[in-house]
Amino acid sequence: MNKITTYLAGNLKNLFLIDSLGALLTTVFLIVLLQIPEHYIGMPKNVLTYLSILSMCFCIYSASCYLFLKNNKTAFIKIIGVANILYNALIIGLLIINYNSLTIFGTTYFLIEAIIICSISYVELSTAKKLSN
Repeated sequence: MNKITTYLAGNLKNLFLIDSLGALLTTVFLIVLLQIPEHYIGMPKNVLTYLSILSMCFCIYSASCYLFLKNNKTAFIKIIGVANILYNALIIGLLIINYNSLTIFGTTYFLIEAIIICSISYVELSTAKKLSN
């Protein structure tokens, strides 16, 4: 993990690109899930809609940082790292709230998404910490 954060500390722009593409992928998956009848997933459609809007906002933020940010990139990577942690907390909360209605497929999807986003957040915050030192 140290090699990854060292590489990304020198190429911070790439971390914004990775985050942006990940958020875009999440948005696409959520839009696909919206097309599947709710009883196959168990997560309410309005929740999926809000999550897809939120992930698209993260995508736009990270893409904007990738394309336009010239200075003080460390603060902006901290922001998206914390935002991803909060998004993860939201997902875990929604898993708990909707536990009785979630299917194995729905639970598996959101747990895998939470693990991936948690990993990305860890890399982002570790990279930002490395840059701050």
